Amino acid sequence: MSVSTAQPLDPRRWQVLAFLALAQLMVVLDGTIVNVALPSAQRDLGISDANRQWIVTAYALAFGGLLLFGGRIADRWGRRRAFVIGLVGFAGSSALGGASVDTGMLIGARALQGAFGAVLAPAALSLLTVLFTQPRERTKAFGIYSAISGGGAAVGLILGGLLTEYADWRWTLYVNVFFAAIAVAGAVFVIKEPAGGGNRNRLDVPGIVLAGAGLASLVYGFSKAESDGWSSPTTLGCLIGSVVLLALFVLVQARGKAPLLPLRVVTDRNRGGAYLALGLAVVAMFGALLFVTLYLQIVLGYSPIKSGLAFLPMVVGMMGGSTQVAVRLLPKVPPRFLMVPGALIAAAATLVLTRISVGGSYWAVVLPALLVFGLGMGLVFMPAMNLATRDVQPKDAGVASAMVSTSQQVGGAIGTSLLSTVANSAAARYAASHAADAHSRAAGTQLRLAAMVHGFSIAFWVAAALLAASACVAATLVDAGPQSRPDGRADPAGDSARTGDRPLTSP
Repeated sequence: MSVSTAQPLDPRRWQVLAFLALAQLMVVLDGTIVNVALPSAQRDLGISDANRQWIVTAYALAFGGLLLFGGRIADRWGRRRAFVIGLVGFAGSSALGGASVDTGMLIGARALQGAFGAVLAPAALSLLTVLFTQPRERTKAFGIYSAISGGGAAVGLILGGLLTEYADWRWTLYVNVFFAAIAVAGAVFVIKEPAGGGNRNRLDVPGIVLAGAGLASLVYGFSKAESDGWSSPTTLGCLIGSVVLLALFVLVQARGKAPLLPLRVVTDRNRGGAYLALGLAVVAMFGALLFVTLYLQIVLGYSPIKSGLAFLPMVVGMMGGSTQVAVRLLPKVPPRFLMVPGALIAAAATLVLTRISVGGSYWAVVLPALLVFGLGMGLVFMPAMNLATRDVQPKDAGVASAMVSTSQQVGGAIGTSLLSTVANSAAARYAASHAADAHSRAAGTQLRLAAMVHGFSIAFWVAAALLAASACVAATLVDAGPQSRPDGRADPAGDSARTGDRPLTSP
């Protein structure tokens, strides 16, 4: 049965989408907005170089480690309630961070932000999942939502540059209070709790502990690889520990009566393929964004605000790819027909970025590459996020949505650390092999910049390979049909018949 005929549609669902999108933007941009302000915060609070990484890592650890728990909270206690709790908590911890008087206070506030973000993000996406059930409307809604999810990182760079340059670094945190206040008003006056679909099973405490510890250990291990190297005892211990903990988590989920993550959510071929393809694409995207930012500011000498505005073409491309191209084609073609070309287009744009040089031009290389990169990522994000929550049982909508956020959050942490290590190693080798050519201070400066650019170029090659791998995953695993027929009606053979779950209206 088509979900559109089984339960009435919320007449205010498009208004709800606006508030959900605003909340998602707040969570996503917070991963990068503070990065721009970090040097100013470090000077103001006297943060040591050793503790500086914790401003970013604390947020990522709490967010990545608690996402599955946050998704199950939404399923168990109500999506609207979890959405409001996440918003209020995120706003409060942001205000606490903005008022920080020392390093510990700021790090603690960032950890709290991540914890409440882990409740907020899956609650927002699961609300979207259960509110938009008609195929064509769902396609449009996910097009908008995925464009914001993908472009939010670039928006964070732009907004962070504006606030840091014209206000104060503290406003990169205070601004969340305004975003959250608007979204809370929407939740109170517009959003209603969707009927049915609750999961009142007891909480899977062993699963919560194992998933949280395993994901946090994975994120921390990759963050330490960037600073300490892959062979350091801390890095190896965390990565090995994460593998063991996550393996135990899978074992517990397979045998548990009320698992935190029912394995049917991820073992479905299409959803599993969407999670993996999206995660690989995010690894490449976050790494590429980092190196373009460093190239613009360190090599080309752009100010924070100018470098942030330089990412506007990527946002434009991603909006176009998600809301124009993918929205029009997804009802007519299988998702992989968008995801595979999208990943390959983004990979080609990343290869263009390997052409950067010390005396290079933003207009000739970076701008067209960012525009095309955004277009390709829009074609990946929109169908992947749609497919990852398609036909999931209502009682699992929160945890399925949490898996999308987990792919993004863990992928971003891995991408930044993995590609930074690649770039730093390549730069060191280049500098060592050309050291004999640096006979003066000016020559030494040029060598340093040349080595840095060489390292960035190698990292872009790796990012392109990861995007190619994402295309291969989509081509191999994703076999779902179009979401709807050309007449706009749901196509059961293309949807629920291909999955192991029942449609959203199943009890």
